[in-house]
Amino acid sequence: RSMVWRVNDQRSRQEWILVLPRTQPEDAKAQEQWMNRVRKSARLKHPHLADAVEVGAEERWPFVAYEGARFQTLAERLTPQGLPALDVARWMMQALDGLAFAHEAGVAHRDLQLHMMLVGEQGGLRLIGFEVAPEELAPPSEDAKGAGRSMSVNPSELKAQRDAAQRDVLAAGLMMHHLVAGQPALGETDVGQVIVRLPPWGQEFVRLPWGLARPLAEPLRAIVNRSTDRQERQRYRNARTLARALSGWMEADSAAGGGPLGLLLDRVRAVGLLPAMPGGTVRAAQLLRMERERTNELAEIVLRDLALAFELLRAVNTASVRGTQVSGNGPVLTVRRAIAMIGLDGVLRVSQALRPWPGLLDEQGAGDLERLIERVKRAGRVAQILRPAGYDAEVVYLVTLLQNLGRLTLQYHFPDEAAQIRRLMLPAPAAKAGEPDEPGMTEENAAFAVMGVDADILGAAVARHWGMDEAVLQMIRRLPTNTPVRSADDDEAVLRAVSSCANEVVDALSLPAQQAATALQRVVQRYARTLGVTLRVLQDALKGAMHEPERFDEPVPLAPSGDASAGARETTTGDLA
Repeated sequence: RSMVWRVNDQRSRQEWILVLPRTQPEDAKAQEQWMNRVRKSARLKHPHLADAVEVGAEERWPFVAYEGARFQTLAERLTPQGLPALDVARWMMQALDGLAFAHEAGVAHRDLQLHMMLVGEQGGLRLIGFEVAPEELAPPSEDAKGAGRSMSVNPSELKAQRDAAQRDVLAAGLMMHHLVAGQPALGETDVGQVIVRLPPWGQEFVRLPWGLARPLAEPLRAIVNRSTDRQERQRYRNARTLARALSGWMEADSAAGGGPLGLLLDRVRAVGLLPAMPGGTVRAAQLLRMERERTNELAEIVLRDLALAFELLRAVNTASVRGTQVSGNGPVLTVRRAIAMIGLDGVLRVSQALRPWPGLLDEQGAGDLERLIERVKRAGRVAQILRPAGYDAEVVYLVTLLQNLGRLTLQYHFPDEAAQIRRLMLPAPAAKAGEPDEPGMTEENAAFAVMGVDADILGAAVARHWGMDEAVLQMIRRLPTNTPVRSADDDEAVLRAVSSCANEVVDALSLPAQQAATALQRVVQRYARTLGVTLRVLQDALKGAMHEPERFDEPVPLAPSGDASAGARETTTGDLA
């Protein structure tokens, strides 16, 4: 719907890039409207929007001119093997930044193509051609299907602008697809022609092929596929959300300490990992009354509050404490041992430093977090029941909790993103009666598509920040559900398998009844050989977890306050059985 020419201006002896509509305006009034729209867009100043040199007309052909000598288009840079993933993500982030700025100023592009993206000698990208194309047809709606209305006569200009902006974001996703795959979506190089073949205009769908010439990280694949998803509700609604997902993946991939990981760690340092659960005053009073009691009884009180339990683990796993007190013993993975190390006074100090419930959250967010905490605790109780003989109940419980560390921190520190991830996971009603519902995304892909990282990556970042070693980081990462479970050859592998099994069992409960039964059967098939579980064993474990409190092994004497070196033997990652 528009065209781009490289031209030599004989007067100035310079090379320009001209962008024109593919059809001439019908009359002088239409041409004046075109001029006004393009001049409005040309007034926008942004690092990723190219400056227009001239807006004019020649023989009833309106045009906008840009400097061209120092720039290549992305279409000129593209190879049949595509472009490196990091380059694609970096350029698309710049393009989306410029798009978002224009959209917020009430300007849309309307015909975004690879030849509308200029790359300079220093690698920076700039967009050209805003508002050059005529206004496109709006998506079919109930009040417009029969009338065949176009956007220019839509009664709501705000809706028209929003629809045009969403079309720009869809075009950006299709260009990402082309740049990564090296081949255009649906074999069509004109992005606008592809768009009208996708819902709601058409019935085709676009997904990246598995066999690509260049390697592609799964988070980036999920981001690209979400941007062109066949379900409109799953696509990115604005340029900034897509840019944030790309930024999150790039920062995590480069380990630069930025993006969601850097933001999460900054927030954890400032406000703590989680807020104290309701009833903190009562727990503090119980702690004060238990100075002479045994450590396991004190640990049971602490474990009722995940924030307090996690903060104790952080406190004793820092480099300074480990270096002076538990050197050579590996990380501490029981609250009993943490209490024995820092004493009752240390526990009280940690407890008093926690933010009261609900911390940073509003009422809705607090309810979501509380439900997630109860779900995580239930998984811990299931794991205790399923654990093989000889394994410490508290270690099993805490490893199961730590496998949910990322989900808990995501829910507390990024509640809006967590809600968006849950929405992407929901199935969509079938288009026709009798057909199956459209499936939602997996939790992993939904997280990749929203943040560029998944919950496991967030949890690993927090655990690494606490001082946990690679063995623990591996153990607190759930076993992937898309690969078979192999035999557990050592204690760490057994703990990881038991905790993963318990978490999968509790996840299955969140599904509708018929799907839950199928999901439980899949868990049995996955873990039968490794853990010896049966469907009856899992069902009994779920019943027991619903009614029984956490149970822990033999007590450890409590050290006097301040005597961190005292305390009985603890089961650690090096001695778990």
